[in-house]
Amino acid sequence: MGLLLRYTFIGGSIFNYRFLTHAHSHVAMLGWVYLMLFTFYVHYFVPEKSKYYSRLFWITQLAVVGMMLSFPLQGYAAVSISFSTLHIFCSYAFVYSIWRDMSIKNPTTKILVKTSLVFMVISTLGVWCLGPAVGLLGQASAFYQIAIQFFLHFQFNGWFLIAAIAILFHKLSITPSKQTKLFIRLLISSTVITMALPIHWFANHPLLYWFNLIGVVLQLMALYYFIILIKSPLKTRVTQHKLSLKIIFAFALCCFVLKIILQSISLIPEFAATLHNHHNFVIGFIHLTMLGVISGFLFAFLFQSKLIRDSNLSKTGVYIFLFGIVSTEIILFAQGASLYLQQGSLPHYYIILFIASILLPLGILLLLISFKTQQHDLKTFKTP
Repeated sequence: MGLLLRYTFIGGSIFNYRFLTHAHSHVAMLGWVYLMLFTFYVHYFVPEKSKYYSRLFWITQLAVVGMMLSFPLQGYAAVSISFSTLHIFCSYAFVYSIWRDMSIKNPTTKILVKTSLVFMVISTLGVWCLGPAVGLLGQASAFYQIAIQFFLHFQFNGWFLIAAIAILFHKLSITPSKQTKLFIRLLISSTVITMALPIHWFANHPLLYWFNLIGVVLQLMALYYFIILIKSPLKTRVTQHKLSLKIIFAFALCCFVLKIILQSISLIPEFAATLHNHHNFVIGFIHLTMLGVISGFLFAFLFQSKLIRDSNLSKTGVYIFLFGIVSTEIILFAQGASLYLQQGSLPHYYIILFIASILLPLGILLLLISFKTQQHDLKTFKTP
């Protein structure tokens, strides 16, 4: 879907661009990241797995497929909204079940897991506000835009990111300490307070700038303690694995650091306005978070857990995917910089971006083929 969106600027599309964008974002967030975190949480933190989680997974999958098929055809309308609502109720059921059934001995991991689940629930408040916002003030209102940003902020920075950190801490066996407690407090505080920046975009007030300043400082402090906490355990654990896993982890961590650095630039008012007003910078930042940080960690967890075998095909697939992320990010930010400097659009920008974007689904396709081949080999091996 993302590739089709890029092709629209070259050869057009049979779908409405805005509708397809809604489909792409929902499937990426709820079909890929949400379902992977669902799977990892149940796998690592629920000792006694019942059929309930399998049924809930497939109902959630049904909701995702429903959104995938309905959004490109009608955008936000009765059918797509129904499937979106179904997904929200499935997520509530998931939170309730995991909270009840999880068994986590490490207090640090347990707090992070619970925090991520709380942020997931909080994020959905933004969705419930969309209806009243449209009815009272319309889609062009600040209320409507802030409701969307509220949902996205606490999904990306609250639920997705903290869940990935929780799994990372679980795998690295990060033990409780004064540093871990301080890190968690800084992480939670900065996540809440940095919501001031997207609010500032639509409701300009000097206090919001200062709130964001505090949030960014706390975020930088959280990053400092994060690096201290994972440095030694990560080095010990990852050195036992092959080079491909080291590269994936290094890539995800570099993207995480870069994400926070870019957020820190928002302290300069001129840059904050520039980042918001230039679409290329916004898309580049969102993809840096979703593809670089979140997906980077998820692929690292998949390789580390041996769910995806470290074969030549899988390594080729993940390298192509990572190179696709880097190349598209460079092109997006270069185009944004060119427009900001009033140099006009880059030559053949849309064609180059489309060609680079081919690498993303190509890399995923190779990973899927590798996984299916691995499953076939296991079945063949088990057959008498």
